[in-house]
Amino acid sequence: MMTQVDVGRLTFLFPAHCDVGKYDEWGFYRQHFQSTANSSKAVDILCIADSVAWLIEVKDYGCYPRTKSLDLAMEVATKVRDTLAGLAAACKRAEDRSERELAQQAAGTREWRVVLHLEQPVSQTRLVQQAIDPSKQIRKLRSMLKAVDSNAMILNRGNLQGVPWTVV
Repeated sequence: MMTQVDVGRLTFLFPAHCDVGKYDEWGFYRQHFQSTANSSKAVDILCIADSVAWLIEVKDYGCYPRTKSLDLAMEVATKVRDTLAGLAAACKRAEDRSERELAQQAAGTREWRVVLHLEQPVSQTRLVQQAIDPSKQIRKLRSMLKAVDSNAMILNRGNLQGVPWTVV
């Protein structure tokens, strides 16, 4: 049985061996941790598969154009940092048992992996193929997150190599 997680117009499908939570919608995050330090940020999805905790941030600029002035890699790195802190707190303080157990499971994994799922608008010109250059963003992201995941990934629906889920 697959677990389905919808983020905007994208549907993530996780196989049965994955434990999944839409972290940015957890009660613990929304009601308690989000206000920590005047505004904590959160990744969209937490997936645990084969002793790996995947932190997945979804950006769908094909549907919702980017309007923030903050550098994309910095935004993702901040969300990862805040999510890790939130998961540590949730291990001890989450009232919802399933949230607390998933946070504890994530804390006990052998590694953290970070994925920016980035969908971009279809280019109308051959000169500008993509609004955001993934090769530049991945270098920044890996540099900022080297203590967490020096092999962070930027993926899209057309490239999901190395992950246990699919996206439609």
